[in-house]
Amino acid sequence: MRTPLGMIALIAAVAVAGCSDKGLKDIRSTGDGPDEFAVMPVKPLTAPKDYAVLPAPTPGGANLTDPNPTADAVVALGGRASALEDTGVPSSDSALVAATSRYGVPANTRTALAQEDAEFRKKQGRWTRIKLFPVDRYEQVYRKESLDPYQQTDQFRNSGFGTSSSPPAGE
Repeated sequence: MRTPLGMIALIAAVAVAGCSDKGLKDIRSTGDGPDEFAVMPVKPLTAPKDYAVLPAPTPGGANLTDPNPTADAVVALGGRASALEDTGVPSSDSALVAATSRYGVPANTRTALAQEDAEFRKKQGRWTRIKLFPVDRYEQVYRKESLDPYQQTDQFRNSGFGTSSSPPAGE
């Protein structure tokens, strides 16, 4: 009698333990720590040849260890560092820029979108505060905003557009 009861308790403990991982989709702030997306890795520090003769600090100036991190990132991603110095839009992108800015480009786009998203999440998440079990808040709030990729692929294919192959549903 003890063995079946022990097995049931063990299975229940494993099942409950599997529900504890919230993953990256928990959209609530967990603390006031640093923004992990704002941290840029830099090149390794190097010791100066003579500690008695150090360069004067330059507030707001370039970092001696990593003088041009933006250009290094562009090169690492396959771009051209000289493209950062260009002030104009390349001729190949002029039509794209004209189409995206045809209604004007507000200066506070990021702030306005962040505020609208916070209001949307607050409005959508009123009844999601009551929960008995850990849930995916991101999926709950944005459920109506998401697209089914397989339905969209079928819709494009039925309309006659060529689409790249996608994995079968369930994989």
